[in-house]
Amino acid sequence: MKKILIADDNKQITTILSSYAKKEGWEPVTALDGREALDLFFKHQNEISMVLLDVMMPEVDGFEVCRQLRRSSMVPIIMVTARGEDYDKIMGLDIGADDYVIKPFSASEVMARVRAVMRRINVQEQPKQNVLRCSNLYIDLDKYDVRIDDAEVPLTKKEVELLWTLAKNSNKVFSRDNLLDSIWGYDYFGDSRTVDSHIKRLRAKLDKYEHDAWEIKTIWGVGYRFEIK
Repeated sequence: MKKILIADDNKQITTILSSYAKKEGWEPVTALDGREALDLFFKHQNEISMVLLDVMMPEVDGFEVCRQLRRSSMVPIIMVTARGEDYDKIMGLDIGADDYVIKPFSASEVMARVRAVMRRINVQEQPKQNVLRCSNLYIDLDKYDVRIDDAEVPLTKKEVELLWTLAKNSNKVFSRDNLLDSIWGYDYFGDSRTVDSHIKRLRAKLDKYEHDAWEIKTIWGVGYRFEIK
């Protein structure tokens, strides 16, 4: 049975989410603080297929747990937070979370988000050619490995997926909504500012390396395009 790690310092929440997860065929593993969440994840790493992660936890907060998980794993992560500010949402997504849910929430909504993320993951895991080369740019989507002139470019999961989508469809203009649907999915409840934030950070990282033959270009009033010069 696939396992889901549920980390929240509110025991009532972990109990309710565990009950709903069991009904959907998951085996829940629960943690009441960030340190315990990390310990349990690495103990069961090969079995855990989903992580529900509260932001405000003792010992280690959810943002730091997410960062540490992303150093070694691409397990789907949904952040659960009482803080609904755009900054917190964008920060969670930037460090590698796949989605977020704002408290107070219904357990059925959380499980709907889990199903939506798993659908996207399952589609991405279907066999296909996931290596792309364009001039001095190399992308291996399966390994989330991006290189420019053989130098590894450290990108987050969403940044790799964003670059892949643009580069694989070079010279095609994507609107912000197109990219939001393609990368975050139709079930995502955020807005287009998330795309702008990711593009800004992605460009800043790529611009540390020379890439005269290509660029991510802004098409004012429309969106973005990967342009081969």
